[in-house]
Amino acid sequence: MMTRRFIPALLALLLSLGAPMLVYGQDALSAAKTAGQIGERPDGLVGALPDAPAAARALASDINAQRLARYQEIARGNGTALDKVQAVAGEQLVERTPAGQFVMTPAGQWRRK
Repeated sequence: MMTRRFIPALLALLLSLGAPMLVYGQDALSAAKTAGQIGERPDGLVGALPDAPAAARALASDINAQRLARYQEIARGNGTALDKVQAVAGEQLVERTPAGQFVMTPAGQWRRK
C-alpha cells in the first residue's frame, strides 16, 4: 500500500534518477539507448539487449547499482517493499521512454517502443 510519503518520494526519485548519472553515465546511457543497446525494464532497471557490446552491459550494471541503491532508500524510508518501489518506477520509466527506443515487456521480451 502506498503511503502519502511514498508518492512524493517516488516522484523525487524519478526526477533525481539522472542526477547521479550526470556525473557518470548519463550521456553514455542516452547514447546506448538511442543506439538500441540498452532499454528500460518494468522493474525500474535497465537491461542490455542481447547483441549489446560489453561496454553497454557494464554501463547497465553501473546504472542499475545506482538505481537499486536509490530504490532501497525510498523503500526503507517509506516502509514499502523494494519490489513495489521498482514496479512503480519501472512503469513510469517505460512510459517516459521515447518512441524508437527499447523497453522490456512484463513477459521479458524486448520491443521497440
